Amino acid sequence: MGGAPDGPVAPRSAPDVDDAKPSRHQGDDTPARQLYDRVHAEIGKVFVGQDELVLGTLVALFSGGHVLIEGVPGLGKTLFVRTLGRVLGCRFGRIQFTADLMPSDITGAPIFDVKTQEFRFRPGPVFTQFLLADEINRSPAKTHAALLEIMQEHRVTVENVSHRLKRPFFVLATQNPIESEGTYNLPEAQLDRFMFKMNVGYPGAEEEADILRRHSQNVDIDRRLQENLNTVTSPEEILRVADETNGVHVDDKLLDYINKIVRLTRDWPQFYLGASPRAGIALMQGARTLASFSGRDYAVPDDVVEIVLPALRHRVQLTAEAEVEGRLVDELLGELVRSVEVPRL
Repeated sequence: MGGAPDGPVAPRSAPDVDDAKPSRHQGDDTPARQLYDRVHAEIGKVFVGQDELVLGTLVALFSGGHVLIEGVPGLGKTLFVRTLGRVLGCRFGRIQFTADLMPSDITGAPIFDVKTQEFRFRPGPVFTQFLLADEINRSPAKTHAALLEIMQEHRVTVENVSHRLKRPFFVLATQNPIESEGTYNLPEAQLDRFMFKMNVGYPGAEEEADILRRHSQNVDIDRRLQENLNTVTSPEEILRVADETNGVHVDDKLLDYINKIVRLTRDWPQFYLGASPRAGIALMQGARTLASFSGRDYAVPDDVVEIVLPALRHRVQLTAEAEVEGRLVDELLGELVRSVEVPRL
């Protein structure tokens, strides 16, 4: 491995990754910022806490990416996706991945129509707009590989016939970090397809008490979503705002900053596998979307720092020595980012 700097003192160090806040560098009251505020406020009526998950998911959605969530069961992942689908006016679907799930179970397959005496395609559950792929690592490689291909291509090909998926198409996949029996680890090349990996932990004491107050009654979830939530946007507006984020300016100095961070992961002593060029694309597009949510038409270094952990933590691998020493990926990424000089724009 090449040697990373032993801790150079940058003239202007990066802000602490954990201290970055989405409220920094607020700009004008643009349509994108108004939309984000509306969506965030409406989600908060039902879904409590997990601000990083909410922000990261919305950034990925408006950037055309997908999200992998790692967290223990019972943290409200299904509720979150259904809430998001209701608020954004998009169709929701769920696939529970199991060891016997086949690719045709998610893509659909031709069935024989007795009336017409012909085969016709029956769409699978992947033909939706917001898809929760629950415990994706419980299925064999050929099954989740089929889903990951669909995520990339936005279409399903069966019997040499291509079926386009209606956009926006957003996948939120989950995996359980504490169970290994009966699971299949996602290969690095497939993990790289996810724009972000979000680590979801337990809520704080006050947040958990609020959850108990809101959800202690045995009320059907569909009824709760119907009565408590309003649809504040539409798929057409989502696509329009997402397209507008492409116009957010990324200065050459900021592009160079992103490039340095990504390339440094390949030489960092505690990483035996560094991030791919796709990581740089994720950082750049995510920074554009964050800037748009803040009402700006230009991205700043804080936008990059805000999303550097979810964009890189699943794209790097620790060396055996670092694992034995008990080092954490997020901790090392924080050290890496702080070692890179922040550009003055």
